[in-house]
Amino acid sequence: MKLLFIGDIFASAGRHLVADHLDAIVAQHAIDLVIANGENSAGGFGITPQIADELFKLGIDVITTGNHVWDRREIYPYIANQPRLLRPANYPAACPGKGMVVCAARNGVNCAVINLQGRTYMASTDCPFARAEQLLAELDGSIRVRFVDFHAEVTSEKMAMGWFLDGRVSAMVGTHTHVPTADTRILPGGTAYQTDCGMTGPYDSIIGVEREAVLNRFQTAMPVRMEAARDNPQLHSVLVDVDELTGRARTIERVVRPGKA
Repeated sequence: MKLLFIGDIFASAGRHLVADHLDAIVAQHAIDLVIANGENSAGGFGITPQIADELFKLGIDVITTGNHVWDRREIYPYIANQPRLLRPANYPAACPGKGMVVCAARNGVNCAVINLQGRTYMASTDCPFARAEQLLAELDGSIRVRFVDFHAEVTSEKMAMGWFLDGRVSAMVGTHTHVPTADTRILPGGTAYQTDCGMTGPYDSIIGVEREAVLNRFQTAMPVRMEAARDNPQLHSVLVDVDELTGRARTIERVVRPGKA
């Protein structure tokens, strides 16, 4: 079976890319389950109930998030009642929402999607490694197809998580830095891996934001108002082919689509 993971959807440029390309990608590759990180889908900061509903209607089955999940307060009651919108599982249990969901793919196979967040240069959370161990122990062993979005800053922490999960999940793909990495591969235990999927949004920017504001901040250390950029939009995703009987990945490849001219 085939899983598609779309990297961080950034603002309206990212949402338009999904609207323009997702149906065609699903049809071309016979995708069974679509997962996307949507934590920056509302103007580059957070996600709203309206946008989450819009992304679900476009064909995304599960939305993962990260450190920006709490930027829009209106999402709090929504995420508490929508199991297909995840927040990192290693946030404290008192936070609304969940970090794992089991859902049926288009081919009828039950799949687990897990969302975790790193701790290096990130907000203080519980240990993602310990939380991953706990979630996997709780998961029904008959659910062999397992996908993990690890939302983390540094490559070493993402690589450590990949090796930690190798052979126990079908795929682990990193998000957060908005820059795609060139290490797409299958680890020895059968886990598909990429350190960072990259952003679905405007690439003539600084990680999605208008360049001038960020350049000014770096040069002056003064606070600036960050606005989402629009130029050179690109959809970045990975396609993972998984043996649903064993949960091992057969192949992983990047799928990139340009925005409309």
